[in-house]
Amino acid sequence: MARPLRVNIPGGWYHVTSRGQRRERIYYDADDRREFLRRVEEMTKRFLIEVHAYVLMPNHYHLLIRSPNANTSEAMQWLNNGYGMWWNRRHGQVGHVFQGRFKSILVEGGVNLLRVSQYLHFNPVAVKGLGWGKREKSAEKLGLRTPSPELVKKRLETLRSFRWSSYRAYAGYERPLEWLTRAEILRRVKGCSEGYRAQTEDRLAQGASEDLWSQLKWSAILGSERFAKAMREKMDVQRETHGRKALRREVSWERVVQAVERVKGERWEDFVDRHGDWGRDLALWIARKRGGMTLRELGKQANGLDYSAVSEAIRRFDRKIIDHRHVRATVKKTLHLLNIET
Repeated sequence: MARPLRVNIPGGWYHVTSRGQRRERIYYDADDRREFLRRVEEMTKRFLIEVHAYVLMPNHYHLLIRSPNANTSEAMQWLNNGYGMWWNRRHGQVGHVFQGRFKSILVEGGVNLLRVSQYLHFNPVAVKGLGWGKREKSAEKLGLRTPSPELVKKRLETLRSFRWSSYRAYAGYERPLEWLTRAEILRRVKGCSEGYRAQTEDRLAQGASEDLWSQLKWSAILGSERFAKAMREKMDVQRETHGRKALRREVSWERVVQAVERVKGERWEDFVDRHGDWGRDLALWIARKRGGMTLRELGKQANGLDYSAVSEAIRRFDRKIIDHRHVRATVKKTLHLLNIET
């Protein structure tokens, strides 16, 4: 069997999924799921992977991640292999826990990220027991079937109460796990958590069937024709070069600083060390999310800031994006100046 196509690019967004061997369970209880999430957290630190959404179903999982350093394959192999060995020891089993290699799809930014996150969060509801299996979805989409109010209520209750996905954190029903990155998706919805909850639950109540996979190209790229073509060209570059560092980063540190200076109307030197100034953190956030720079690299650029302080500054700015409309507007304006997707 041919190996699935891998598209590894710096700063790429990926929908990643992996199923149990012969579609058997990979989680039997809460301890299995907690251990898996503990390893996901470790993956974010070890490989600098950003996890933006997740759902753990009994025999498979889905992640929406971003890979600043184009190391999705290494990270996912580490996660699956490590969890698989732990699971076998705990349950007295041998052999493969996961069915073959994980599947990853490169996702175009923008509204696709919101749609993929909702697709992940709908997984606990998209089951025959709630009348929303594949056939039922198709029938509802064609107007051939209308769910009863009682069935809609059960779907909403399941979505809201399911413990093992990031939906409750996105919708404001519970505090998010520290390593979950929400700002990138929530800033694409008016009203942040409230808006995300309202839009997602309204789509579910209306029985909206997700058709985003109609944009899937070569079973590996989700997005427009233009995006798919551009990524195909980058794949060619990757084959011809030695190592990922030969690929250009999406945006350089110098350009980030120039854009932030324009937005603030001040020189970098005038605000970089100013206590509580958001300009420095905005630059760090963009250079990390869009430039793929390491925490140590960013620390050097910010006058010798410790890498742990850089990490906290970026997390703090994530929270500001969620909590403050004017911060979201500033991020959008800065990204527009840099001519990168918002």
